[in-house]
Amino acid sequence: MFRHQKELQFEVKVDRPDPMLARQIQEVLGGQFGEMTVMMQYLFQGFNCRGEEKYKDMLMDIGTEEIGHVEMLCTLISQLLDGASPEDQAEAAKDPAIAAIMGGINPQHLLVSGLGGLPTNSKGVPWNGSYIVASGNLLADMRSNLHAENQGRLQVARLYHMTKDEGVRATFRKMLARDRYHQYQWMAAIAELEEKNGVVVPASFPPEAYEFWNLSEGNESGDGLWATGSAPDGTGDFVYVAEPVAKGQIPNQKVPAAELHHDLDRNQSLNR
Repeated sequence: MFRHQKELQFEVKVDRPDPMLARQIQEVLGGQFGEMTVMMQYLFQGFNCRGEEKYKDMLMDIGTEEIGHVEMLCTLISQLLDGASPEDQAEAAKDPAIAAIMGGINPQHLLVSGLGGLPTNSKGVPWNGSYIVASGNLLADMRSNLHAENQGRLQVARLYHMTKDEGVRATFRKMLARDRYHQYQWMAAIAELEEKNGVVVPASFPPEAYEFWNLSEGNESGDGLWATGSAPDGTGDFVYVAEPVAKGQIPNQKVPAAELHHDLDRNQSLNR
């Protein structure tokens, strides 16, 4: 059961309207690594979680917090759009640099949402459910969550430097702080799961090769922990192969039926 509370998690108050910034903020709302993605990712992982209840509770707690972050960003976008008009779109387009880089105001903020946030990225591409990862393997999912928070925090930090609006920056600072803590949470969960089950996903499948194949010019790739020493789980030692040799066969595919129209030289092909 979910219950909506009218107060936002943190205060959202902009200094002045800025439709161009509203368009940019759409990326951290409905983009691949936006708040809608982490909200849905954590909630679906929580909905489907089996096993220890504490992991389900953590996923649901953070996923529910992200619902609040989505509302905060929608509120932020709405405030930045206050007073926007079609004339603003035309005015922005007068500057060739702005028109080329940003394309002016997002027209969908005027035509579709009535000066509100949209479930789209900064280019107007709709949010997509394929952005989320919910595999049922806790370690795999927690690592994906850490990656999502890395990318999301990076984008918010970039947006922070794209505005001088102290009200907007205050909201971003709160989001950056929460994203930092969420990274710590996923890192702690990952460490706990690795201690229980090992570092490889899935842990239940036996290991085989530990060879690092050098497939680029030079041998610089051999100067790293991934090429020398022991595997993190202690199950074997890495071997650096400076000049790897292919171990498989040369593929010799059968000639397809003529009805498939592969444009093959039939006489030459039949003599293979």
